[in-house]
Amino acid sequence: MLRALAFLLQIALIGVTSFGWQNNQTNGRAEATARVTFEEVPPQKSGITWVHDNARSPERYLPETVGGGGIFFDYDNDGWMDIFLVNSGPADFFTPTKPLKNALYHNNHDGTFTDVTDKAGVAGGKYFGMGAAAGDYDGDGWMDLYVTAYGRNTLYHNNGDGTFTDVTDKAGVAAPGWSTCAVWFDYDNDGKLDLFVSSFVYYTKELSCGDNRLGRRYYCIPRVFKPRPSHLFHNNGDGTFTDVSRESGIASALGKSFGVVATDINNDGWMDLFVANDTVANFLFLNKGNGKFEEIGLAAGVAYSEAGTPRSGMGVDAADYDEDGWQDLFVANIDQELFSLYHNQKDLTFTDEPGEISQAVRLLSGWGLKFFDYDNDGDIDLILANGHPDDMVELLTPVVKYREPLLMFENVGGIFKNVSAQSGEAFKRDYPARGLSVGDYDNDGYLDVLIVNNGEAPLLLHNRGESKNNWLGLQLVGTKSNVMGIGAIITWQAGGAKHSRLKTNGGSYLASHDPREVLGLGKATKVDSLEIRWPSGRVEKFTDLPINTYIKVVEGQGIAKYSK
Repeated sequence: MLRALAFLLQIALIGVTSFGWQNNQTNGRAEATARVTFEEVPPQKSGITWVHDNARSPERYLPETVGGGGIFFDYDNDGWMDIFLVNSGPADFFTPTKPLKNALYHNNHDGTFTDVTDKAGVAGGKYFGMGAAAGDYDGDGWMDLYVTAYGRNTLYHNNGDGTFTDVTDKAGVAAPGWSTCAVWFDYDNDGKLDLFVSSFVYYTKELSCGDNRLGRRYYCIPRVFKPRPSHLFHNNGDGTFTDVSRESGIASALGKSFGVVATDINNDGWMDLFVANDTVANFLFLNKGNGKFEEIGLAAGVAYSEAGTPRSGMGVDAADYDEDGWQDLFVANIDQELFSLYHNQKDLTFTDEPGEISQAVRLLSGWGLKFFDYDNDGDIDLILANGHPDDMVELLTPVVKYREPLLMFENVGGIFKNVSAQSGEAFKRDYPARGLSVGDYDNDGYLDVLIVNNGEAPLLLHNRGESKNNWLGLQLVGTKSNVMGIGAIITWQAGGAKHSRLKTNGGSYLASHDPREVLGLGKATKVDSLEIRWPSGRVEKFTDLPINTYIKVVEGQGIAKYSK
């Protein structure tokens, strides 16, 4: 008995220590050298007054706790990132007392935004919204918008005049049920953007998690709910899509899917998919290049924890963080399950090498996340947005919180160092974070962050760029390749350093991101060379390039004027 009590005390002390450490106490961890900070931009300054409504009820219906999402995208082609935010709405379990709306905020080019939702025609309000993904599916040069939901999804076609038209039925991409994340990518390299949509569980208001130990309904880990197949829609090139989920092999894998990222894990030029699943195995869909995908998650070592158990996968991303030429993967899970940084072994297998990340996230639940170069030194860094799904968790487990801190990790020689304590005041507070999008909304070359909080106002973080490193921004426009250049390999040399980056798409949770690529140059004052290997196979090389500005590169036509 005494031995058992001593063991429990030891576990409690470990938990308290970890909990304190999550609140930005260093506890002797190694300090990285960067001093880049993010500044919270309040609604009074930004003009973003929208607030997410999670429809929380005493019954604790599960969709209430997993939204919402938001994105950076340039809907009017003025060269400045606008913001779109997704709200909940009517459902079989929820009738709003007043109409709920999504929000589209136009970037005013001065750090402020104007609400143009109604004028643009993207208010929604018909379904219980989740997230969004922007992509130019018809190649007309204007970014369209796909919004996922519990109920059915919506495809908004950009009319090019500041308005959108709901073309869901014509396009055939409603995907009824409960969809969460989505990603645009060209899976068959025909030059047109196809669409993958993550499906979560079969759910109706009659289904319940039951009661917790307090005798109350609660937001549970969804083990009791049945999995569903996700969707793959092939772009027919005429404004319509064909559901190829079954023939492609996607539908053969039943999941409870959240985050998805399109990447190329074996460098064969065909975009693969990494999909996070909640309480069942994660999926790694290997693109076979013939319209078929093979699910290899188990064989690749990314399906389960190292103990061989399924976890609560939520947010994902992919990047070559150690620049060995191969795409690595990341997935965030619920507290106690740890997050995984999967290093690509170059043979269709991965090893979990989270390093310092593990201790930082032990008591956290991760949703939105992104690999990005936050200090423009050329190395890929990592941000994590966290929040527990159960708003009553603190009543049951005192070392785990509902609202949780953001975490920032700097890439120092291929090792991630926790620099959260020095990344700004926002990293000293806690949030019910869900969606996370990355984009340069003020065009200063330093990537900013948008976080959507469940049931609260979103958080806009401005990157102050104290590193003063130089950069070059690229907008890729494919002609033979897909119009967004997804799948292109960008290689640049500056100041004796050589970097390479695959243009992935998707990643994070309920979000898409600024489609431009910001190439960090460090202290170098010129770009020695730039090479773009397009998905079509065309290779283009450039020299005598400007720095600290954005340029547009059109496949086969060179550098074009960039609007800003």
